[in-house]
Amino acid sequence: MTETAESTAPVLTSVRQRTGLIELNRPKALNSLTPEMIDIIGDAVRAWENDDSIDQIVLYTTNPKAFCAGGDVRYARDNIVDGNAGVVDDFFASEYTVNGELSNCTKPLIAIINGVVMGGGLGISIHGSHRVVTENAFASMPEMSIGYFTDVGVSHAAQRMVGTRGKSSTALAKYWSITGYRMYAADMLWSGAATHVVKDADEILEAIIAHGVEAALEKHSYVPEEEAPLASVIEHIESTFNRATWAEIQEALKAADKDFANQTAEYLASACPTSVVASNELFEAHAKEDDIVEALKREESLGRYIRSRDDFIEGVRAVLVEKTRDAAFNPADTAEVDLDAIHEALKI
Repeated sequence: MTETAESTAPVLTSVRQRTGLIELNRPKALNSLTPEMIDIIGDAVRAWENDDSIDQIVLYTTNPKAFCAGGDVRYARDNIVDGNAGVVDDFFASEYTVNGELSNCTKPLIAIINGVVMGGGLGISIHGSHRVVTENAFASMPEMSIGYFTDVGVSHAAQRMVGTRGKSSTALAKYWSITGYRMYAADMLWSGAATHVVKDADEILEAIIAHGVEAALEKHSYVPEEEAPLASVIEHIESTFNRATWAEIQEALKAADKDFANQTAEYLASACPTSVVASNELFEAHAKEDDIVEALKREESLGRYIRSRDDFIEGVRAVLVEKTRDAAFNPADTAEVDLDAIHEALKI
């Protein structure tokens, strides 16, 4: 690995002992995923999946600020604006294909998450067997603010995760995914977004390589002392976000605890209405679909529709390009969202 440490490649792959290593190496962009990065990750996992000399695969970064801040949506926006929507369709299709392959990997697939993990970063980590976080890690799905939706298989995986709470919850998954709520280590472990918490990313990497993932985690993982903040509002979450439609969730929020409802409204203040409704419908569709690959095909179809709308161009401009946070989404109210068009896109 040291031989390639100075490489400018956005993803570095190597083998140490019986561990395949995938190092995200685009620090200035917080490891935002490009088509090249997706290809490198996918090629490595496919090769090692069938290599008897490899026992486990680890995804990590040496950048303490970020594991991965998501897919490179600025790249996507630029290509759409330039009339290259087909290139963007191919990018997302490749990303979703790799998400499915990671989910179906038969070998231990370990993500060591230090710093931020958002969007596409969750797509390359949440589907693995082990999601190991430090207390410096935090996770969110900020797609609503850029006119996109809860993609990369998160809306499928999140409602099936079981953390230290002891059970899965579609309502909880909808809440943190659609509101963009920021989870830190305690919340991640409690909800199931993380499987383990450790003190030091470098230390656990070396231990996994030397002793194997199970022995390393038995020695180095622990449960944070503080209560998960989500645990204090879970009753409110379950009583409001456990509805099939966004309109029903809105009605439930009107009768909910005032502080919880106001906080939720603040989280959603900059959200694109179409993105919110589409994400909720995607959660409902995925709840009935056990096959992650089929679920990702549905996301690919929905993504083509969402990216064809001006909201995506506008949202990325406001949040990531000009950073003015003044996106003017159309429609401006969830009641006016074209639900029929979303349902048509979800048919595949």
